Amino acid sequence: MIARKRKNKFLHWLIEPFIAGKKEERPADITLLIVVALLLFFGLFFLSSASLDLAFYRFDDSYRFVKQQIFRGILPGLLLFYAALRVDYRIYKRARYLFFIAALVSLLLVFFFRADFGTSQSWAAVGPFVFQPSEFSKLFVLIFFAGWFASLGEKIKNIKNVGIFILLISLFGFLLLKQPDMGNLTIVALISFGMFFVAGASWLHFGAIMLALAAAFVAIIKLAPYRLDRVVAWLDPKSDPLGISWQIKQSLIAVGSGGWFGLGLGLSRQKSYIPHPANDSIFAIIAEEIGFVFSAALLFLFFILIHRGFQIAKHSDDNFAKLLAIGISLFFAIHVFINIAGMIQLAPLTGITLPFISLGGTNLVVSLISVGILANISRQCKA
Repeated sequence: MIARKRKNKFLHWLIEPFIAGKKEERPADITLLIVVALLLFFGLFFLSSASLDLAFYRFDDSYRFVKQQIFRGILPGLLLFYAALRVDYRIYKRARYLFFIAALVSLLLVFFFRADFGTSQSWAAVGPFVFQPSEFSKLFVLIFFAGWFASLGEKIKNIKNVGIFILLISLFGFLLLKQPDMGNLTIVALISFGMFFVAGASWLHFGAIMLALAAAFVAIIKLAPYRLDRVVAWLDPKSDPLGISWQIKQSLIAVGSGGWFGLGLGLSRQKSYIPHPANDSIFAIIAEEIGFVFSAALLFLFFILIHRGFQIAKHSDDNFAKLLAIGISLFFAIHVFINIAGMIQLAPLTGITLPFISLGGTNLVVSLISVGILANISRQCKA
């Protein structure tokens, strides 16, 4: 009898975040959780289709990348998702300076524990763990800025605080550029400036900073020939179809070949030609296999996820929660836009992955933690 009561208490504790709780707590946003579950399911499905041939060729194991996604991404990610769902998000505001330090340390890890994977140098190997510190730094940075901006209130318009903000962004940007990781630098900058604006920054300060940011990005691109090559390939995919324009050219062929309803699951022809078909190019393979109609349905799931994030921000009466939810929603929105825009020639290719879909354990773990924080905030919302 005692053992049964303990078991019942444990089960009740386990499902408590998903049901109405005490102290006026609401259940976690069910729409948000269902959408994420669907994205995880379809992500494994599409990853399997995109990576079977490559995994067999490299490792003689067709499901090598699927197993990697499960054991290095989904399982640890779900554990940390649940932890984020249980821990009161308000603790993060009090610990904002610890997150600032964690962001710096995570970016510095690459320089001391670098693990090179081809041309990518943004990986770190610490003992048996191999991961991308910059993925964690994005979450740490947005938590820090949400806490700092919320504590500043109207003082965010003071020129002193604007200067401090610029210095901090410059510091994070410098460390990301040294890796080099232009894609994640773009994401960190856009999330941070978006939160800065929403937190109450003056239009004059915001406009001046955005102009300076645009000028800095132009200078950064011109200083590195390979970045300039990506811009050239974006503007004119026919300029060097066997060289710098190869990936965008093959991606456009894949997307166009899909038509309205696709060639059929597993029948992609371009996955043998597109670099990184399971990583940043996976949407092109998806579009080729399931076509425009079903690709649009997948994008609609992302739209619901991002919309729910902004709705959670809207219905929260805590300024820190609002900024945190907006930062996480921007995290997903910018990731999705940059990845897909690169595949259909709306933006240069950056190597940014598609959340919940692309192969990448670190990004998947961070994405699930972020959803856990959003769901935690949703439990405190008014409606």
